[in-house]
Amino acid sequence: MSDTAGEQHPIGIYLKIWLLLFVLSTFSYMVDYFHVQGYLRWTLIIIFMLLKAGLIVAIFMHFQWERLALKYTLLLPTLAIMVLIALMLIEGDYTFATRQAFLDHG
Repeated sequence: MSDTAGEQHPIGIYLKIWLLLFVLSTFSYMVDYFHVQGYLRWTLIIIFMLLKAGLIVAIFMHFQWERLALKYTLLLPTLAIMVLIALMLIEGDYTFATRQAFLDHG
């Protein structure tokens, strides 16, 4: 859906997104309030962070109303970087475990 010059979006969508951001922020704070620890804590925090960032970019930065080509131009390199970071984390864990195995038995 493309915008014509001067078209404004209904204020209701912005209010709904503000409310949703407030709810997601509340959930994020509840993770600390209930003292969730370990991988679950970090997983929940990252999920809530990504959801809030996605809403902000989509609605308040008007990404939702951009052309598909621009969306691909911005999202595909970001996705590729995230995949490479995940691969580096896996490789880093393997390297760390291998070094620990050799150092402990050497």
